[in-house]
Amino acid sequence: MAKQTRKRHAATGKKLQGLAQSVVKAAHAKRDPGIVIPTRALSNSVYDAKRKIITMGKGSQTRTFFNLGMARKFMQTMLIASGCKELNDQGKTTSIRDLFYHCKHTIEGTRENTFDEQSESDPIIEDLEVAIGSLREELGLFAENKGSMVGPMTIVDAGDTIDLRRMGSGGWSVPSIVESDVIQFRKHEARYVLLIEKAAIWKRFNEDRFWDKHKCVILHGGGQPPRGVRRLLFRLHNELKLPVYVLTDNDPWGYYIYSVVKQGSINLAFESERMAVPRARFVGMSSFDVGRFDIDSSVTIALKDEDRNRAREILKYPWFADKREWKREIEQMLKTGVKLELEALSSKDFSFITQTYLPRKLKDKQWLD
Repeated sequence: MAKQTRKRHAATGKKLQGLAQSVVKAAHAKRDPGIVIPTRALSNSVYDAKRKIITMGKGSQTRTFFNLGMARKFMQTMLIASGCKELNDQGKTTSIRDLFYHCKHTIEGTRENTFDEQSESDPIIEDLEVAIGSLREELGLFAENKGSMVGPMTIVDAGDTIDLRRMGSGGWSVPSIVESDVIQFRKHEARYVLLIEKAAIWKRFNEDRFWDKHKCVILHGGGQPPRGVRRLLFRLHNELKLPVYVLTDNDPWGYYIYSVVKQGSINLAFESERMAVPRARFVGMSSFDVGRFDIDSSVTIALKDEDRNRAREILKYPWFADKREWKREIEQMLKTGVKLELEALSSKDFSFITQTYLPRKLKDKQWLD
């Protein structure tokens, strides 16, 4: 995969160089240098009903150097781009935290820092992504590993062959850069992929060897799945043709996790084509599971006002609003006034979720699309 990596680096390097050249050209022409940045906001997000993903609209803003309100961010954008070009030239990767320190310094002759906190540099990285049309991972930047995976599959990670059947209690730690020149799929017997919301529930599935008995890959993203986990899901689904099921709590936040996996997110609308899995199915806790599985009402949790408000917002999402089953599901939760965590199933038995609950839901096709 060395050739593929070099090709990717070359393409990204060319984009970064083009950005710098446009600024130099404007300066030589005595024009105000500017960087066109597509707007990352709800107002500039469009739901593509045909492809069933969230896409970015045509809205943008030009960040200029001579505008006093934009000058600092313009300087920061060029610094981040310069740091990424250094990484690209050296064929290296680094963390977004490391890049923050690499670009942080006091401007000569002043007491002004280029960056004060990482909370300033992180959004600039996202701006650069959309400005040149490259993923953060293509810029050589990674975040901390977040998520674990096991299953009947062999992979190659940075040249090392790894058997996901023999990863012990912790599983294989999912990196943030999972592109095909880094991670390759080899022999497998998996029938589907199961994304589990929480690490603790994933651990139950791993300890009970659910993945072995049911021939599936199980992974978690520690709540809202990070980019690496979402990108890996996309690749497993599209390259290996594995169905994707999402297991979350019965609450608005669990529904949102599923929504992001299925349709993409507003913040990363420009990359939904490479992350969203429109055919993903929801097999998480349902408001109707209390009756279906005889769950004691004592383990339910009363909805808070923020839960109700969030649920009503989700009902308005176009990809939920037109689906009778989802409308019925969310309205039932609002009607009963309670939510359910996956851990509530342990009130019946510690392994009820792996031995009875999920196998029955999958067998009876009790999922939401």
